[in-house]
Amino acid sequence: PARIDWAGAVLLSTGISLLLIWVSFAGKGGYYDWISPESALVAGGAAVLLALLVWVEAKVSQPIIPLKIITERTTALAIVASVAVGVAMFASSTYLGQYYQVARGAPPTEAGLLTLPMVAGNLAGSVVSGQLISRHGKWKRFLVAGSVLLIGGLGMAGTIDHETDLVLVGTYTFVFGLGLGLLMQNLILAVQNTVSAGNIGAASASVAFFRTVGGAAGVSVLGAMMGTHVTDLV
Repeated sequence: PARIDWAGAVLLSTGISLLLIWVSFAGKGGYYDWISPESALVAGGAAVLLALLVWVEAKVSQPIIPLKIITERTTALAIVASVAVGVAMFASSTYLGQYYQVARGAPPTEAGLLTLPMVAGNLAGSVVSGQLISRHGKWKRFLVAGSVLLIGGLGMAGTIDHETDLVLVGTYTFVFGLGLGLLMQNLILAVQNTVSAGNIGAASASVAFFRTVGGAAGVSVLGAMMGTHVTDLV
């Protein structure tokens, strides 16, 4: 029978929540600066709670995040990669629609349709890589290819402005969408093939969890940067 790690669950949720609150409001008008007493209080509180989480997880018999799987090389690298993928996935979904509406003047429905190249790339990458991995049993090459495509696609997308040809924009978004498709689920698959059978559930959930947290935090930080940049330009 499973034993629920209540202390770990509470410390994890409160520590991460404080961290997300900090990155969501820091640097925004009417709140507090990145370097301020309020930031020190919120970020310091999150650090204390997460340090307590590590201590608790090392003591309980069935931790919500087993430390031994996080210290494994493949799992640790997959978590770091998942954070980066989360930032790319959530940020592209959030700000690409704004780009089409604000910079290109597209109505909401049309802006949604213009993101289809990214969705198509994501779909193609996920389905094709899944079929090939099932057939040949090798996954590392797809993670490497996905990383290259994601970095390259985002780099090209970083060059667009309000006059860039929409076909070119769609090509760029398709490339990094393809990279996302090759990475998202295959990172979880890599971890599932590394840990013991008893830790597959916890390891899979940990990778997905850190991807979501990384994405949420990344969108907040990028939003603050974009807001400051837009204010300076105006």
